[in-house]
Amino acid sequence: MVFYGFAGFWLHLPLQFAIWLHSFYTVLSLQAASDPSHISSASLLASPPKSGTFEPFEIPPSVIPNFSFPVGSLPPMYPASPLNYDPVLTGRCPANFSAISSIVELTASDCNHQFAAILGNVICCPQFSSLLHIFQGFHSINSDKLILQNAVADDCFQDIVSILAGKGASMSIPTICPTKASNLTGGSCPVKDITSFEKTVNTSKLLEACSTIDQLKECCRPICQPAVMEAVVKISGMQSFMNDNKIVETSDHVDVLNDCKGVVYAYISRKLTHDKANNAFRILSACKVNKACPLSLKQPSEVIAACKNVAAPSPSCCSSLNTYIAGIQRQMLITNKQAIMCAITLGSMLRKGGVMTNIYELCDVDLKDFSLQAMGPEGCLLQSLPADMKYDNSSGLTFICDLRDNIEAPWPSSSSITSISLCAPEMSLPALPTSQTLHNYGRRGYGMDFIVPILSVVFSAQFLL
Repeated sequence: MVFYGFAGFWLHLPLQFAIWLHSFYTVLSLQAASDPSHISSASLLASPPKSGTFEPFEIPPSVIPNFSFPVGSLPPMYPASPLNYDPVLTGRCPANFSAISSIVELTASDCNHQFAAILGNVICCPQFSSLLHIFQGFHSINSDKLILQNAVADDCFQDIVSILAGKGASMSIPTICPTKASNLTGGSCPVKDITSFEKTVNTSKLLEACSTIDQLKECCRPICQPAVMEAVVKISGMQSFMNDNKIVETSDHVDVLNDCKGVVYAYISRKLTHDKANNAFRILSACKVNKACPLSLKQPSEVIAACKNVAAPSPSCCSSLNTYIAGIQRQMLITNKQAIMCAITLGSMLRKGGVMTNIYELCDVDLKDFSLQAMGPEGCLLQSLPADMKYDNSSGLTFICDLRDNIEAPWPSSSSITSISLCAPEMSLPALPTSQTLHNYGRRGYGMDFIVPILSVVFSAQFLL
């Protein structure tokens, strides 16, 4: 990577994470250079294995080969197999999918078969969910209904997945994403038609609030979200369960509210252009996914045992912590805000187990260490704002990394995580490092063999003018 010496200006630069697959079945055994001078290594396992190689990962690789930058121009990067094909449809879904072709194409790109699993939480699933909302509203355009009947919903859902797969998307979308065919039916929501909806809801208020959303403000100073919830409460008949403007929720209430939210989204899709509706749904999804850590965090018992009484840098403590983090970071790519939530969640688990010292600081753990790693120690944190996969002939499939290097992971002030808010003035993204902190180059070594599918990675820095 080339670092520009303009007073640390490079730290602010978004990095374009361009990935292409040369051979899906080819693997490479790569020997990384060993550097025993650094104890902590959150991007790799702390101690090199005694055996020669690991077996291939069942999920996309957590460590991508650290290729040096090639000399000269790079060849075009094209998505690998399977090639696009004409899918076999059920023939029982009465819909003209070409009318929403732009949203279908976007969803197929965002759920590309190579990356759907590692980008599912942030890019693929939000876009797939948005496509279904738009389809639900579009499908009912010539009727008074805002929902699909169960049998039709099943057939249409199957056709949508098949169409996406024919355009290069993953056939595993129904497994990767929580959205199901039943989301198209309205479920237990009592209002499912236009006439009843417009008699119950202040539709002009709803559409005004959600037609143009400020993606920089909506998550913390929402306008569309409360308008949606007001409509949801009204059509669900839950006003009597309100207390201090909040629903007193039970499991039954949650189901009804979620089903009615789908109906509200279908109405919005019916009234707005496809692009405006898609933009609204993606922003609302971003607000939701950034509120929690999407990683599966098992109980860090070994880390607690190794770090419970540590007050200074400890090889055994940092080794245990790095091994734990190296395991969870394999799961997926996450956003910068999700990384904060993951760091605080794990820190709270450690504090609850008796680890009072900030071991993130002692072991040199950064925010990017919680996300899937690439280019050796250079992790990729996705942007918290909605983003899509891009494809062009020169750079292939790309997505943007918000790579703020060497930002220390935040350590929680207590073992409780109930009051975390990224909207509070005091809980913004950590400050960029000062020049005094740039000397710390932790997590840069350890000899290790990995067998991974060959993925070529190019980071290109672009100045923001």
